Amino acid sequence: MTLTAKHLPLWQWITVASVLLMVLLTMLWELWLSPLYPGGSWLAAKALIMLLPLRGLLHGKRYTFQWYTMFVLLWLLEGIMRAYAEQGVGRYLALIQVVLVVVSYTTANLYAKYSAPSRMVKQ
Repeated sequence: MTLTAKHLPLWQWITVASVLLMVLLTMLWELWLSPLYPGGSWLAAKALIMLLPLRGLLHGKRYTFQWYTMFVLLWLLEGIMRAYAEQGVGRYLALIQVVLVVVSYTTANLYAKYSAPSRMVKQ
């Protein structure tokens, strides 16, 4: 299978779904499943920060996909760090976050690459 511009909608929706799943994961993780402090943690607010690129991703803005690939690396670093440092449920949640970030990063990069005007030639 060759990668072309016809796959753009698929990559866009996988990226958006990954972002929404990361927001949901963060909220569940920091408020109920394995918060850093009993009763929840203010770290749940980082889920709101993840919503910043959502509008551009939903509208297929190439520039948003480009900067999002740098932005999401913060969540990758956090996931790796917490997978190393935490035990039990927290470690598994961190590994799920790492997987979601890798999927999101990959599909966002593919979208940004193949949505370039020079690649949008009709075949």
